[in-house]
Amino acid sequence: MAQQVFPGRYTADIDGESVTVFLIGMRANRWWKVGTVAKVAAAMPRMLQHLASDPASGMLGHEQWFGRTTVLLSYWKSPEHLRKFAADRESPHLEPWRRFMKELSGTGDVGVWHETYKVPAGGIEVVYNGMPSFGLAKATSHIPIGPGSNTAKQRMGRTAEPGARSSS
Repeated sequence: MAQQVFPGRYTADIDGESVTVFLIGMRANRWWKVGTVAKVAAAMPRMLQHLASDPASGMLGHEQWFGRTTVLLSYWKSPEHLRKFAADRESPHLEPWRRFMKELSGTGDVGVWHETYKVPAGGIEVVYNGMPSFGLAKATSHIPIGPGSNTAKQRMGRTAEPGARSSS
């Protein structure tokens, strides 16, 4: 299915809030062990479905890329929301993580990794030019660039009230 491409320049309106950026992924170190790799990879779709069905979870949105090293980029309301999901016995995260640690950690067959960043609103700069709704703008608000948000410097330092910008 083709995504609508938005001609022109757009940015994200994060409503003056900080954003927690969570990168997680896996690497098929021994890619010929297809069953093992698939077993680890199979846990993520269930987690994403769970999070998408529960707006209170705090996940704002995500993007994903597949390859020998798979990357999931996700945006969260706060690190606390992310930690709550990771530790929740009722969520679909804890059991697969424990299984991985018990059965695969240390084998070298599959590597997993993650990075977490809490980014203040004034430290965020995004621009999308001729793109479908994507990334942080897709996770929050996709808005046209206009006066006050035309340059990277203006977007980086912006903590203005939402709606204060107009398109040009």
